[in-house]
Amino acid sequence: MTIPTAEAKLARVSLAVETGIARIVLRHAPLNVIDIPMMEELERAWQQIEARPDISAVIFSGEGNSFSAGVDVAAHTPDRVEEMLAKFHGVIRAVVASRKITVAAVRGHCLGGGAELAIVCDFVFTTEDARWGFPEIKLGCYPPVACTALAALVGQKRSADLILTGRTVSGREAAEMGLATRAVGSDEMDQAVGECVQGLLQLSPAALAVTKKASYAWDSMHFDKGLARAEKIYFEDLMKTEDAPEGIRAFMEKRPPKWTGR
Repeated sequence: MTIPTAEAKLARVSLAVETGIARIVLRHAPLNVIDIPMMEELERAWQQIEARPDISAVIFSGEGNSFSAGVDVAAHTPDRVEEMLAKFHGVIRAVVASRKITVAAVRGHCLGGGAELAIVCDFVFTTEDARWGFPEIKLGCYPPVACTALAALVGQKRSADLILTGRTVSGREAAEMGLATRAVGSDEMDQAVGECVQGLLQLSPAALAVTKKASYAWDSMHFDKGLARAEKIYFEDLMKTEDAPEGIRAFMEKRPPKWTGR
Protein backbone atom coordinates (compact mmCIF):
# COMPACT_ATOMS: atom_id res chain seq x y z
CA MET A 1 0.00 0.00 0.00
CA THR A 2 1.06 3.59 -0.42
CA ILE A 3 1.80 5.46 2.78
CA PRO A 4 -0.33 8.65 3.01
CA THR A 5 1.45 11.90 3.77
CA ALA A 6 0.22 14.62 6.09
CA GLU A 7 2.12 17.22 4.12
CA ALA A 8 2.16 18.05 0.44
CA LYS A 9 1.67 15.12 -1.92
CA LEU A 10 4.87 13.42 -3.00
CA ALA A 11 5.54 14.01 -6.69
CA ARG A 12 9.26 13.31 -7.17
CA VAL A 13 9.26 10.04 -5.22
CA SER A 14 6.76 7.34 -4.38
CA LEU A 15 6.67 5.58 -1.03
CA ALA A 16 4.92 2.27 -0.50
CA VAL A 17 5.03 -0.29 2.29
CA GLU A 18 4.30 -3.97 2.56
CA THR A 19 5.01 -6.35 5.42
CA GLY A 20 8.31 -5.20 6.90
CA ILE A 21 9.44 -3.46 3.71
CA ALA A 22 9.32 0.12 2.45
CA ARG A 23 9.92 0.94 -1.21
CA ILE A 24 11.15 4.36 -2.31
CA VAL A 25 11.07 5.01 -6.05
CA LEU A 26 12.81 8.05 -7.53
CA ARG A 27 10.39 9.57 -10.05
CA HIS A 28 11.74 12.40 -12.18
CA ALA A 29 11.66 11.23 -15.79
CA PRO A 30 13.60 10.46 -17.83
CA LEU A 31 16.78 10.12 -15.73
CA ASN A 32 15.44 10.64 -12.20
CA VAL A 33 17.69 13.65 -11.59
CA ILE A 34 17.76 14.51 -7.90
CA ASP A 35 16.69 18.13 -7.66
CA ILE A 36 15.94 20.08 -4.48
CA PRO A 37 12.21 19.21 -4.48
CA MET A 38 13.12 15.51 -4.67
CA MET A 39 15.59 15.93 -1.80
CA GLU A 40 12.85 17.48 0.32
CA GLU A 41 10.47 14.66 -0.53
CA LEU A 42 13.11 12.04 0.25
CA GLU A 43 13.59 13.67 3.65
CA ARG A 44 9.84 13.57 4.36
CA ALA A 45 9.55 9.99 3.16
CA TRP A 46 12.48 8.94 5.33
CA GLN A 47 10.97 10.55 8.40
CA GLN A 48 7.83 8.49 7.86
CA ILE A 49 9.87 5.30 7.49
CA GLU A 50 11.87 5.96 10.65
CA ALA A 51 8.61 6.43 12.56
CA ARG A 52 7.53 2.90 11.62
CA PRO A 53 9.17 0.24 13.85
CA ASP A 54 7.49 -2.45 11.76
CA ILE A 55 9.67 -1.58 8.76
CA SER A 56 12.95 -3.52 8.73
CA ALA A 57 14.18 -2.94 5.18
CA VAL A 58 14.02 -0.12 2.65
CA ILE A 59 14.45 -0.60 -1.10
CA PHE A 60 15.54 2.31 -3.30
CA SER A 61 14.96 2.15 -7.05
CA GLY A 62 14.39 4.47 -9.98
CA GLU A 63 11.31 4.72 -12.14
CA GLY A 64 11.78 3.57 -15.73
CA ASN A 65 15.16 2.61 -17.10
CA SER A 66 17.44 4.60 -14.76
CA PHE A 67 18.27 4.66 -11.08
CA SER A 68 19.44 8.30 -11.16
CA ALA A 69 21.75 10.37 -13.34
CA GLY A 70 22.69 12.43 -10.29
CA VAL A 71 21.99 15.73 -8.59
CA ASP A 72 20.55 18.57 -10.66
CA VAL A 73 23.48 20.41 -12.28
CA ALA A 74 21.54 23.69 -12.21
CA ALA A 75 21.65 23.56 -8.39
CA HIS A 76 25.47 23.69 -8.35
CA THR A 77 25.62 27.46 -8.94
CA PRO A 78 27.26 29.57 -6.20
CA ASP A 79 23.94 31.03 -5.06
CA ARG A 80 22.28 27.63 -4.62
CA VAL A 81 25.02 25.11 -3.92
CA GLU A 82 25.02 25.42 -0.12
CA GLU A 83 21.28 24.79 0.08
CA MET A 84 21.57 21.91 -2.37
CA LEU A 85 24.43 20.16 -0.56
CA ALA A 86 22.81 20.70 2.84
CA LYS A 87 19.58 19.05 1.68
CA PHE A 88 21.22 16.22 -0.27
CA HIS A 89 23.74 15.43 2.44
CA GLY A 90 20.91 15.56 4.96
CA VAL A 91 19.31 12.66 3.09
CA ILE A 92 22.63 10.81 2.85
CA ARG A 93 23.35 11.28 6.55
CA ALA A 94 19.87 10.04 7.46
CA VAL A 95 20.30 6.89 5.37
CA VAL A 96 23.78 6.25 6.77
CA ALA A 97 22.63 6.76 10.38
CA SER A 98 19.49 4.63 10.04
CA ARG A 99 19.23 1.20 11.63
CA LYS A 100 16.92 0.07 8.83
CA ILE A 101 18.57 -2.26 6.31
CA THR A 102 18.83 -0.44 2.99
CA VAL A 103 18.90 -1.98 -0.47
CA ALA A 104 19.52 -0.21 -3.79
CA ALA A 105 18.20 -1.76 -7.01
CA VAL A 106 20.17 -0.11 -9.82
CA ARG A 107 19.23 -0.11 -13.48
CA GLY A 108 20.52 2.15 -16.24
CA HIS A 109 22.23 5.38 -15.20
CA CYS A 110 23.69 5.50 -11.69
CA LEU A 111 25.83 8.61 -11.74
CA GLY A 112 27.06 11.33 -9.39
CA GLY A 113 24.63 11.88 -6.54
CA GLY A 114 22.61 8.86 -7.67
CA ALA A 115 25.67 6.66 -7.28
CA GLU A 116 26.42 8.31 -3.92
CA LEU A 117 22.93 7.40 -2.69
CA ALA A 118 23.40 3.82 -3.91
CA ILE A 119 26.81 3.24 -2.34
CA VAL A 120 25.68 4.23 1.16
CA CYS A 121 23.05 1.45 1.09
CA ASP A 122 23.84 -1.84 2.83
CA PHE A 123 23.10 -3.99 -0.21
CA VAL A 124 23.38 -2.89 -3.83
CA PHE A 125 22.11 -4.96 -6.74
CA THR A 126 22.91 -3.66 -10.21
CA THR A 127 22.12 -4.84 -13.69
CA GLU A 128 25.23 -5.87 -15.58
CA ASP A 129 24.67 -3.19 -18.22
CA ALA A 130 24.02 -0.30 -15.79
CA ARG A 131 26.32 2.72 -16.11
CA TRP A 132 28.08 3.82 -12.93
CA GLY A 133 30.29 6.84 -12.43
CA PHE A 134 31.13 10.08 -10.67
CA PRO A 135 31.43 12.58 -13.56
CA GLU A 136 31.57 15.75 -11.44
CA ILE A 137 35.22 16.44 -12.27
CA LYS A 138 34.19 17.04 -15.89
CA LEU A 139 32.12 19.97 -14.62
CA GLY A 140 34.97 21.34 -12.53
CA CYS A 141 33.46 19.93 -9.31
CA TYR A 142 33.82 16.86 -7.11
CA PRO A 143 31.40 14.44 -5.34
CA PRO A 144 31.75 15.04 -1.57
CA VAL A 145 30.08 11.80 -0.46
CA ALA A 146 32.19 9.71 -2.83
CA CYS A 147 35.33 11.56 -1.79
CA THR A 148 34.49 10.61 1.79
CA ALA A 149 33.23 7.03 1.43
CA LEU A 150 34.44 5.54 -1.83
CA ALA A 151 37.99 4.56 -0.85
CA ALA A 152 36.66 2.39 1.99
CA LEU A 153 34.57 0.46 -0.56
CA VAL A 154 36.90 0.05 -3.51
CA GLY A 155 40.37 1.07 -2.28
CA GLN A 156 42.26 4.33 -2.65
CA LYS A 157 43.58 3.77 -6.18
CA ARG A 158 40.25 2.72 -7.67
CA SER A 159 38.56 5.58 -5.84
CA ALA A 160 41.04 8.05 -7.31
CA ASP A 161 40.56 6.55 -10.75
CA LEU A 162 36.79 6.99 -10.65
CA ILE A 163 36.71 10.43 -9.01
CA LEU A 164 39.66 12.07 -10.76
CA THR A 165 38.79 10.86 -14.26
CA GLY A 166 35.00 10.86 -14.07
CA ARG A 167 34.91 7.71 -16.19
CA THR A 168 31.92 5.39 -16.20
CA VAL A 169 31.95 1.64 -15.61
CA SER A 170 29.43 -1.10 -16.26
CA GLY A 171 27.34 -2.66 -13.53
CA ARG A 172 29.42 -5.80 -13.88
CA GLU A 173 32.64 -3.84 -13.24
CA ALA A 174 30.97 -1.91 -10.42
CA ALA A 175 30.24 -5.18 -8.64
CA GLU A 176 33.72 -6.54 -9.28
CA MET A 177 35.34 -3.48 -7.69
CA GLY A 178 32.98 -3.33 -4.71
CA LEU A 179 30.58 -0.54 -5.62
CA ALA A 180 27.77 -3.08 -5.70
CA THR A 181 27.02 -6.30 -3.87
CA ARG A 182 26.10 -8.23 -7.00
CA ALA A 183 25.53 -7.72 -10.72
CA VAL A 184 22.61 -9.53 -12.33
CA GLY A 185 20.84 -9.70 -15.65
CA SER A 186 18.01 -7.21 -16.17
CA ASP A 187 15.41 -9.96 -15.86
CA GLU A 188 16.97 -11.23 -12.61
CA MET A 189 16.84 -7.99 -10.62
CA ASP A 190 13.45 -8.41 -8.96
CA GLN A 191 14.24 -11.98 -7.92
CA ALA A 192 17.67 -11.04 -6.52
CA VAL A 193 16.32 -8.13 -4.48
CA GLY A 194 13.31 -10.15 -3.35
CA GLU A 195 15.43 -13.05 -2.13
CA CYS A 196 17.72 -10.69 -0.24
CA VAL A 197 14.89 -8.88 1.50
CA GLN A 198 12.89 -12.01 2.27
CA GLY A 199 15.98 -13.48 3.88
CA LEU A 200 16.35 -10.38 6.04
CA LEU A 201 12.71 -10.56 7.11
CA GLN A 202 13.36 -14.00 8.62
CA LEU A 203 15.85 -12.44 11.05
CA SER A 204 15.32 -10.45 14.22
CA PRO A 205 14.74 -6.76 13.36
CA ALA A 206 16.29 -5.79 16.70
CA ALA A 207 19.38 -7.92 16.11
CA LEU A 208 19.77 -6.56 12.56
CA ALA A 209 19.55 -2.97 13.81
CA VAL A 210 22.10 -3.45 16.58
CA THR A 211 24.43 -5.47 14.35
CA LYS A 212 24.31 -2.76 11.68
CA LYS A 213 25.15 -0.17 14.34
CA ALA A 214 28.15 -2.21 15.48
CA SER A 215 29.32 -2.98 11.94
CA TYR A 216 29.50 0.67 10.95
CA ALA A 217 30.58 2.12 14.30
CA TRP A 218 34.13 2.86 13.16
CA ASP A 219 33.26 3.97 9.63
CA SER A 220 30.44 6.24 10.79
CA MET A 221 32.79 8.36 12.90
CA HIS A 222 35.11 8.88 9.95
CA PHE A 223 32.20 9.46 7.56
CA ASP A 224 30.68 12.28 9.63
CA LYS A 225 33.99 14.08 10.02
CA GLY A 226 35.08 13.39 6.45
CA LEU A 227 31.88 14.64 4.86
CA ALA A 228 31.93 17.80 6.96
CA ARG A 229 35.52 18.42 5.80
CA ALA A 230 34.63 17.70 2.16
CA GLU A 231 31.76 20.19 2.38
CA LYS A 232 34.01 22.86 3.89
CA ILE A 233 36.57 22.45 1.09
CA TYR A 234 33.77 22.53 -1.50
CA PHE A 235 32.42 25.87 -0.27
CA GLU A 236 35.67 27.59 0.74
CA ASP A 237 38.00 26.37 -2.00
CA LEU A 238 36.22 24.83 -4.98
CA MET A 239 33.40 27.35 -5.35
CA LYS A 240 35.89 30.23 -5.21
CA THR A 241 37.71 29.00 -8.31
CA GLU A 242 36.89 30.33 -11.76
CA ASP A 243 36.79 26.83 -13.24
CA ALA A 244 33.91 25.45 -11.14
CA PRO A 245 31.32 28.04 -12.27
CA GLU A 246 32.68 27.77 -15.82
CA GLY A 247 32.19 24.01 -15.83
CA ILE A 248 28.57 24.38 -14.71
CA ARG A 249 27.88 27.14 -17.27
CA ALA A 250 29.45 25.11 -20.05
CA PHE A 251 27.31 22.10 -19.21
CA MET A 252 24.13 24.17 -19.12
CA GLU A 253 25.06 25.88 -22.39
CA LYS A 254 26.04 22.55 -24.00
CA ARG A 255 29.56 23.65 -24.94
CA PRO A 256 33.10 22.59 -24.03
CA PRO A 257 34.39 24.31 -20.87
CA LYS A 258 37.24 26.83 -21.12
CA TRP A 259 39.45 26.03 -18.15
CA THR A 260 41.79 28.69 -16.79
CA GLY A 261 43.33 26.71 -13.92
CA ARG A 262 42.22 29.38 -11.48
